[in-house]
Amino acid sequence: MPNIKSAKKRVKTDAIKKERNKDKIASMRTAIKKVRMAAKQGDKSLAEESLKNANKKIDKAVKSGLVHKNKASRDKSKLNKAVNDIK
Repeated sequence: MPNIKSAKKRVKTDAIKKERNKDKIASMRTAIKKVRMAAKQGDKSLAEESLKNANKKIDKAVKSGLVHKNKASRDKSKLNKAVNDIK
C-alpha cells in the first residue's frame, strides 16, 4: 500500500483507467462476435452493418493503445473475408 499522497492518487486513477479499458475491449469483442454470428447465419446486410461498427471499435482500441495495430489489422481482415464469403 502506498504511503505517499501522489502514489495513493495514482492507484485510484489506475483503477478507473483499468475499468474503462476493460469496457472498451469488451465492447470491441462483442462487436466482433456479432459480425461472426451474422456471417454464420448468412445475413449479409446485418453482417455489413455489424462490420462497420466492429471496424470502428477496433480502430478506437488501437488509437487508445489497447490493441496492437497488427492484431487489429488481422481481425479486420478476417471479418471482411467472412462477410465477403456470404452468398
